Amino acid sequence: MSTYRHREHAAPRGRPLLVLLHGTGGDENQFFELGRQLMPEAGLLAPRGDVSEAGAARFFRRRAEGQYDMADLARATAKMAGFVREAAARTGASGIIGLGYSNGANILASVLLDEPGLFDAAVLMHPLIPFEPAAVPALADKRVLITAGRRDPICPPALTERLAATLTKGGAAVTLAWHEGGHEIRNEEIAAVETFLGEGAVEAAA
Repeated sequence: MSTYRHREHAAPRGRPLLVLLHGTGGDENQFFELGRQLMPEAGLLAPRGDVSEAGAARFFRRRAEGQYDMADLARATAKMAGFVREAAARTGASGIIGLGYSNGANILASVLLDEPGLFDAAVLMHPLIPFEPAAVPALADKRVLITAGRRDPICPPALTERLAATLTKGGAAVTLAWHEGGHEIRNEEIAAVETFLGEGAVEAAA
């Protein structure tokens, strides 16, 4: 069984499951209340990353900023996919929506690329995928929102645009929402997420 220390909110069977994935140094509480606000009728699942980087929780190891331990990323991707799949089956979820920030967005993007059938929709906030997948998966009928800062020192805009292009090439309906700041989450991002979820992510997962 794939498991993490996690926080969970049960919903009636047949409701969507919203998976909340924190950034480096966050935990299962980072986006839990936001998840309640965004999708009050959904089940919530918020795992804590199982890797420690100088005491900061992450979902996979890295060698330096923007240099990933690819073997550990593969391990973490398989573990996260199994964890989410088991939770969805256990709760009888009608569909699965992911929301991740920074490191959480990276593991979510990796699962999308590796197991495209698992998530129905995804919100990637400040993702950094510094590699190109060996093959572009089939992502038809998937909806993806990417939010990013044009002056983000961690996630260069060019790599954000490349990820959006990769997902679009696979057939996903991708929305890219920018703000003029850096790696921080701004109010306009939250508004973009609310709009995205209100325009069909829930229905797509139902």
